[in-house]
Amino acid sequence: MQRSWLLAQLGPDVDVADLERRFFRLRSVREVALEVLGERRARLLADPLRVTVDGVVTMDLQENLRGIERQIQQVTAAPAPDAPDDEGEPETALTTATMVPERRYR
Repeated sequence: MQRSWLLAQLGPDVDVADLERRFFRLRSVREVALEVLGERRARLLADPLRVTVDGVVTMDLQENLRGIERQIQQVTAAPAPDAPDDEGEPETALTTATMVPERRYR
């Protein structure tokens, strides 16, 4: 699981154990991120987005909802670390380095 990518998408306050359980069920970090963001969106929609107490307070969560929807679009569009490339395989980069001594002794 690509924990650092998930934490970058969802924030550092998420439960890592919960993310790991979701990953083993869904088998994709993108799907885990989309599921968590979908749950956050659903929680916002379950309550009124705007509450006004005359002369005391106004609470408006519409921008929070728009922000989560934008974040869902970004996660959908951005390449995930375990996303398959055009050939159906996860993207991997293979690098080879040759190690040579700093000084040559005679």
